[in-house]
Amino acid sequence: MTKERKIIFLTDLIDTKIRKEKELEFYQQELEKLQTKMFYIKKEIDLTTTIIDVIGNETILDIREHIQKQLTVEDDDGK
Repeated sequence: MTKERKIIFLTDLIDTKIRKEKELEFYQQELEKLQTKMFYIKKEIDLTTTIIDVIGNETILDIREHIQKQLTVEDDDGK
């Protein structure tokens, strides 16, 4: 009778091992999906940060001042 219990116990262990391996494979696939999503989100954050930096460092063009400079340059060239 003890041999039968050992056989049943061994089959239970094997079943548990197989179930855990499948579970591990599932979570490994989910982890890969999450890592891919994280990669793209980090790239989007980097892009957004770059855009914010570009906008923050951009000098505001005063149209009136720009036109006056252009007229001054044209007047100087025309003389």
